[in-house]
Amino acid sequence: MPNVNIYDKGGKVVGELELNENVFAVDINESSMHAAVLNQLANKRQGTQSTKTRSEVRGGGRKPWRQKGTGRARTGSIRASHWVKGGIAHGPKPRSYKYAIPRKMKRIALKSALTSKVEDENLFVIDDLKYESIKTKQVVELLENLNVDTSVLIVLDNSDEILSKSARNIQGVKTALVNTINTYDILKYDKFITTREAVAKIEEVYA
Repeated sequence: MPNVNIYDKGGKVVGELELNENVFAVDINESSMHAAVLNQLANKRQGTQSTKTRSEVRGGGRKPWRQKGTGRARTGSIRASHWVKGGIAHGPKPRSYKYAIPRKMKRIALKSALTSKVEDENLFVIDDLKYESIKTKQVVELLENLNVDTSVLIVLDNSDEILSKSARNIQGVKTALVNTINTYDILKYDKFITTREAVAKIEEVYA
Protein backbone atom coordinates (compact mmCIF):
# COMPACT_ATOMS: atom_id res chain seq x y z
CA MET A 1 0.00 0.00 0.00
CA PRO A 2 1.25 3.53 -0.77
CA ASN A 3 2.33 5.77 2.09
CA VAL A 4 2.37 9.57 2.24
CA ASN A 5 3.74 11.97 4.80
CA ILE A 6 1.47 13.90 7.12
CA TYR A 7 2.39 17.58 7.51
CA ASP A 8 1.46 20.22 10.01
CA LYS A 9 0.65 23.80 9.05
CA GLY A 10 4.31 24.70 9.35
CA GLY A 11 5.27 22.23 6.63
CA LYS A 12 6.98 19.77 9.03
CA VAL A 13 6.46 16.02 8.72
CA VAL A 14 4.58 14.80 11.80
CA GLY A 15 3.68 11.29 10.71
CA GLU A 16 2.90 8.89 7.91
CA LEU A 17 -0.40 7.73 6.47
CA GLU A 18 -1.04 4.44 4.71
CA LEU A 19 -3.42 4.89 1.77
CA ASN A 20 -5.94 2.38 0.49
CA GLU A 21 -4.49 0.78 -2.62
CA ASN A 22 -7.98 0.29 -4.07
CA VAL A 23 -8.31 4.08 -4.36
CA PHE A 24 -4.82 5.58 -4.44
CA ALA A 25 -2.85 2.82 -6.18
CA VAL A 26 -4.97 1.58 -9.07
CA ASP A 27 -3.92 1.06 -12.66
CA ILE A 28 -4.24 4.47 -14.29
CA ASN A 29 -6.88 4.38 -17.03
CA GLU A 30 -6.24 7.37 -19.28
CA SER A 31 -9.18 6.71 -21.57
CA SER A 32 -11.61 6.80 -18.65
CA MET A 33 -10.07 10.04 -17.38
CA HIS A 34 -10.35 11.56 -20.85
CA ALA A 35 -14.00 10.53 -21.14
CA ALA A 36 -14.78 11.89 -17.66
CA VAL A 37 -13.15 15.26 -18.40
CA LEU A 38 -15.02 15.64 -21.71
CA ASN A 39 -18.27 14.75 -19.96
CA GLN A 40 -17.64 17.31 -17.21
CA LEU A 41 -16.88 20.08 -19.71
CA ALA A 42 -19.88 19.22 -21.88
CA ASN A 43 -22.23 19.24 -18.89
CA LYS A 44 -20.94 22.68 -17.91
CA ARG A 45 -21.91 24.23 -21.24
CA GLN A 46 -24.90 26.55 -21.02
CA GLY A 47 -26.09 25.87 -24.54
CA THR A 48 -27.72 29.30 -24.79
CA GLN A 49 -26.10 30.44 -28.05
CA SER A 50 -28.57 31.27 -30.79
CA THR A 51 -28.72 32.65 -34.34
CA LYS A 52 -31.72 33.84 -36.34
CA THR A 53 -33.06 31.81 -39.24
CA ARG A 54 -34.57 33.41 -42.35
CA SER A 55 -37.98 33.30 -40.69
CA GLU A 56 -36.75 35.33 -37.72
CA VAL A 57 -34.70 38.16 -39.27
CA ARG A 58 -36.39 41.48 -40.00
CA GLY A 59 -37.73 42.26 -43.49
CA GLY A 60 -37.96 40.17 -46.61
CA GLY A 61 -41.73 39.91 -46.80
CA ARG A 62 -41.97 41.09 -50.41
CA LYS A 63 -40.57 39.22 -53.40
CA PRO A 64 -37.67 41.47 -54.55
CA TRP A 65 -38.41 41.09 -58.29
CA ARG A 66 -40.71 39.12 -60.54
CA GLN A 67 -40.00 35.48 -61.16
CA LYS A 68 -39.20 35.69 -64.88
CA GLY A 69 -37.97 38.16 -67.44
CA THR A 70 -35.37 40.12 -65.50
CA GLY A 71 -32.36 37.99 -66.40
CA ARG A 72 -31.54 37.56 -62.73
CA ALA A 73 -31.78 34.44 -60.63
CA ARG A 74 -35.19 33.82 -59.14
CA THR A 75 -35.53 34.60 -55.44
CA GLY A 76 -38.41 34.99 -53.04
CA SER A 77 -36.88 36.98 -50.19
CA ILE A 78 -33.97 39.30 -49.47
CA ARG A 79 -33.51 37.52 -46.16
CA ALA A 80 -32.43 34.16 -47.56
CA SER A 81 -29.19 32.86 -46.08
CA HIS A 82 -27.05 33.87 -49.09
CA TRP A 83 -28.12 37.52 -48.87
CA VAL A 84 -26.37 40.17 -46.79
CA LYS A 85 -28.30 40.50 -43.49
CA GLY A 86 -30.07 37.27 -44.34
CA GLY A 87 -30.86 34.47 -41.91
CA ILE A 88 -28.22 31.98 -40.81
CA ALA A 89 -28.50 28.49 -42.28
CA HIS A 90 -27.92 25.62 -39.83
CA GLY A 91 -26.77 28.00 -37.08
CA PRO A 92 -26.69 27.12 -33.36
CA LYS A 93 -29.91 27.13 -31.35
CA PRO A 94 -30.44 26.76 -27.58
CA ARG A 95 -29.83 23.14 -26.65
CA SER A 96 -28.48 20.95 -23.88
CA TYR A 97 -25.04 19.41 -24.30
CA LYS A 98 -25.44 17.12 -21.30
CA TYR A 99 -24.89 13.41 -21.58
CA ALA A 100 -24.12 10.61 -19.16
CA ILE A 101 -21.26 8.17 -18.86
CA PRO A 102 -21.35 4.94 -16.83
CA ARG A 103 -20.87 5.30 -13.06
CA LYS A 104 -18.20 2.64 -13.13
CA MET A 105 -16.21 4.68 -15.65
CA LYS A 106 -16.54 7.78 -13.45
CA ARG A 107 -15.20 5.89 -10.42
CA ILE A 108 -12.30 4.44 -12.40
CA ALA A 109 -11.44 7.89 -13.76
CA LEU A 110 -11.50 9.51 -10.31
CA LYS A 111 -9.38 6.76 -8.77
CA SER A 112 -6.93 7.06 -11.66
CA ALA A 113 -6.67 10.81 -11.10
CA LEU A 114 -6.04 10.33 -7.37
CA THR A 115 -3.43 7.67 -8.10
CA SER A 116 -1.64 10.02 -10.49
CA LYS A 117 -1.38 12.62 -7.71
CA VAL A 118 0.20 10.06 -5.38
CA GLU A 119 2.61 8.79 -8.02
CA ASP A 120 3.70 12.34 -8.94
CA GLU A 121 4.08 13.23 -5.22
CA ASN A 122 1.52 15.99 -5.57
CA LEU A 123 -0.74 14.86 -2.73
CA PHE A 124 -0.26 16.54 0.64
CA VAL A 125 -2.04 15.38 3.80
CA ILE A 126 -2.31 17.96 6.58
CA ASP A 127 -3.01 16.91 10.18
CA ASP A 128 -5.23 19.94 10.84
CA LEU A 129 -6.64 22.68 8.62
CA LYS A 130 -8.73 24.46 11.25
CA TYR A 131 -8.34 28.23 11.65
CA GLU A 132 -9.94 30.55 14.20
CA SER A 133 -10.45 33.54 11.94
CA ILE A 134 -10.79 34.40 8.25
CA LYS A 135 -7.36 35.48 7.01
CA THR A 136 -5.98 34.93 3.52
CA LYS A 137 -2.47 35.24 4.93
CA GLN A 138 -2.89 31.98 6.85
CA VAL A 139 -3.50 29.93 3.70
CA VAL A 140 -0.69 31.75 1.86
CA GLU A 141 1.71 30.81 4.66
CA LEU A 142 0.51 27.19 4.55
CA LEU A 143 1.27 26.96 0.82
CA GLU A 144 4.67 28.60 1.34
CA ASN A 145 5.53 26.15 4.13
CA LEU A 146 4.66 23.24 1.82
CA ASN A 147 6.69 24.82 -1.02
CA VAL A 148 3.58 24.92 -3.18
CA ASP A 149 3.64 27.71 -5.74
CA THR A 150 1.25 26.30 -8.36
CA SER A 151 -2.49 25.73 -8.59
CA VAL A 152 -3.98 23.89 -5.61
CA LEU A 153 -7.15 21.95 -4.87
CA ILE A 154 -7.89 21.84 -1.12
CA VAL A 155 -10.32 19.04 -0.24
CA LEU A 156 -12.16 18.95 3.09
CA ASP A 157 -14.37 16.34 4.72
CA ASN A 158 -16.87 18.90 6.02
CA SER A 159 -17.82 22.45 5.12
CA ASP A 160 -15.44 25.02 6.65
CA GLU A 161 -16.50 28.60 5.98
CA ILE A 162 -13.39 30.09 7.60
CA LEU A 163 -10.96 28.16 5.40
CA SER A 164 -13.07 28.58 2.26
CA LYS A 165 -13.26 32.36 2.67
CA SER A 166 -9.58 32.56 3.58
CA ALA A 167 -8.60 30.78 0.36
CA ARG A 168 -11.07 32.19 -2.14
CA ASN A 169 -9.05 35.33 -2.94
CA ILE A 170 -5.88 33.38 -3.79
CA GLN A 171 -5.45 32.88 -7.52
CA GLY A 172 -5.21 29.24 -8.52
CA VAL A 173 -6.61 27.90 -5.23
CA LYS A 174 -9.97 26.12 -4.94
CA THR A 175 -11.62 24.45 -1.97
CA ALA A 176 -13.98 21.50 -2.35
CA LEU A 177 -15.71 18.83 -0.28
CA VAL A 178 -15.15 15.11 -0.64
CA ASN A 179 -18.63 14.63 -2.10
CA THR A 180 -18.05 17.27 -4.78
CA ILE A 181 -14.61 16.34 -6.12
CA ASN A 182 -14.38 15.18 -9.71
CA THR A 183 -11.77 13.99 -12.18
CA TYR A 184 -11.61 17.31 -14.01
CA ASP A 185 -10.73 19.35 -10.91
CA ILE A 186 -8.21 16.79 -9.64
CA LEU A 187 -6.35 16.88 -12.95
CA LYS A 188 -6.76 20.62 -13.50
CA TYR A 189 -5.00 21.63 -10.27
CA ASP A 190 -1.34 20.68 -9.92
CA LYS A 191 -1.38 19.99 -6.18
CA PHE A 192 -3.93 18.16 -4.03
CA ILE A 193 -4.07 19.17 -0.36
CA THR A 194 -6.37 17.37 2.05
CA THR A 195 -6.75 16.14 5.63
CA ARG A 196 -6.62 12.70 7.20
CA GLU A 197 -10.36 12.85 7.80
CA ALA A 198 -11.00 13.69 4.14
CA VAL A 199 -8.75 10.84 2.99
CA ALA A 200 -10.67 8.42 5.20
CA LYS A 201 -13.94 9.68 3.74
CA ILE A 202 -12.65 9.34 0.15
CA GLU A 203 -11.57 5.75 0.89
CA GLU A 204 -14.93 5.02 2.48
CA VAL A 205 -16.84 6.26 -0.56
CA TYR A 206 -14.66 4.93 -3.40
CA ALA A 207 -12.92 1.83 -2.01
